[in-house]
Amino acid sequence: MFAVMTIQEATYFLLNKLRTIYADGEANEITDRVMEKLTGSMKTERMMYKNEVITAVEESQLNGYTERLLKHEPVQYVLNECWFYGLKFYVDKNVLIPRPETEELVDWVIRNIKFPFKDLKILDIGTGSGCIAISLKRKLRKAEVWACDISNEALAVAKSNAENLQADLNFIQLDFLNEQERKKLSSFDIIVSNPPYIHNAAKCCSP
Repeated sequence: MFAVMTIQEATYFLLNKLRTIYADGEANEITDRVMEKLTGSMKTERMMYKNEVITAVEESQLNGYTERLLKHEPVQYVLNECWFYGLKFYVDKNVLIPRPETEELVDWVIRNIKFPFKDLKILDIGTGSGCIAISLKRKLRKAEVWACDISNEALAVAKSNAENLQADLNFIQLDFLNEQERKKLSSFDIIVSNPPYIHNAAKCCSP
């Protein structure tokens, strides 16, 4: 049986739990994101209705979110969403979380284009959530944008994001590092990729 909990009490409940493993600033940011997801209201709205009681369903969701967050699971995976280049993307464990610095890569590509947009053909390698390809297509609507990934699960996420964000992309599943599979691709004016970081300890060298 759930206790009656107001929006303010729910906020403090989560915040105090997160402060046991995060610094105050990060705990506050995560709490704000979770409460916005939970209530569908921005912080200023929640302050106006801080004494409103959350539902039993919302309290159950809050407990589930809290349990996962306390295991250091990234808030983006917990909420299945991540903002990138002003767009909200669905993310899960089949894709990496888009990094803020990757937005700089998208900006760099757009600023340095030398072709008419309608003649551009762009390939995003290892598209993951599709954040780069979709952001480029949204800015360069007349360009032909392709996205490839070795993972069918990742492509399913990217396709869903493309549909939700109304970006008409071309998807292809292949291992770009395999020369034979690369032959499936045609030529492109721009090839872009932002592969995951590899920790030095994970690298191996040939003898």
